[in-house]
Amino acid sequence: MNTDLRPRSGIRPLSRKRPRSRRWVGLSVVSACLVGVACETPEDQRVVAARALLDSVMEANSIPGLSVAVGRGSQVIWSEGFGYSDLTHDVMVTPSTKFRVGSVSKPITAAAIGVLLEAGALDLDAPVQTYVPSFPEKQWPVTTRLLAGHLGGIRHYQGDENFSSVRYPTVLSGLTIFQDDPLINEPGTEYSYSSYAWNLISAVIAGASGEAFLSYMDRVVFDPLGMDETVAGHTDSIIPNRTRFYVVSPAGKVLNAPYVDNSYKWAGGGFLSTPEDLLRFANGHLEPGFLQAETLEVLFTSQTTRDGTETGYGVGWSSGANAHGERIVSHGGGSVGGRTMLTMNRDTGIIVAIVANLSSAPMTRELAGRIEELFR
Repeated sequence: MNTDLRPRSGIRPLSRKRPRSRRWVGLSVVSACLVGVACETPEDQRVVAARALLDSVMEANSIPGLSVAVGRGSQVIWSEGFGYSDLTHDVMVTPSTKFRVGSVSKPITAAAIGVLLEAGALDLDAPVQTYVPSFPEKQWPVTTRLLAGHLGGIRHYQGDENFSSVRYPTVLSGLTIFQDDPLINEPGTEYSYSSYAWNLISAVIAGASGEAFLSYMDRVVFDPLGMDETVAGHTDSIIPNRTRFYVVSPAGKVLNAPYVDNSYKWAGGGFLSTPEDLLRFANGHLEPGFLQAETLEVLFTSQTTRDGTETGYGVGWSSGANAHGERIVSHGGGSVGGRTMLTMNRDTGIIVAIVANLSSAPMTRELAGRIEELFR
């Protein structure tokens, strides 16, 4: 773990405390310490209150394992693991445990869109066939901007499609699930959430960049932002510190989640990450630097339907305001055996990332907001 969330400079790991009970502390609030040196400090009451809140949520919802990180700008204020990443072998969650982040993969992928925009390699309003010639023509044109705002008319999962166990070797091959289906509405007329729209976006990114999607993400997003713990959730790979995944049965028993292969939807919901890496990612979007100011506004500004109705969703980010009138951008993620919430206050700089290894864990904006309030 490192306490500097700035892109790729001076990254140096700090030592971690030993586990206490069922928690593993990565970093609590530090004060009166030498820069870059871990030290013991009295319990911070904000951390105590946040721990109590998360303990109660875990107990009420039978959550095996959870991890949280809070930052302000480039500083990690608090990072801690709770519970177990593997109930069979009693492996504790640590700040390095990798979780399925589900649809938080969408804003992560949106960063690559921003890089392509600034390079002049992507026109958000061009038909997707400009970059993905094999995608079938539809009754209306489909553009990347509309896809990225869930306005593109592409359907979402049907039935048990999100439990797919099929391995798809490329993002293009994963499009076969839905590419021949008709649009569910005329693009631009109706907001309809679609992870498959982001699968198509991954093919657009590959076509516009001339590079395999995952390779491009590594090179232009993960590496520049220091996201060393963020990877595609390949089922055939040994991924250090990957949690196991759980569900709760109708009878209330915690069970192993069904086996799934998320290779069909890297951009829509297939990445693994840690809360601290999500802080690094969000911090790269707080101020211009990684991306230009105008690009950030493209990502964060709500799109509108054709009749002018705001959707509350830009390009990969939900946007809104909290009770203080401050600008909040965020995204949640639900996956088989995982739930995630990432929020970023553009006015105070406070970032909250929470992940859990249970499909039904309530990782909500409300919960993230309560934690944010404690650290104001």
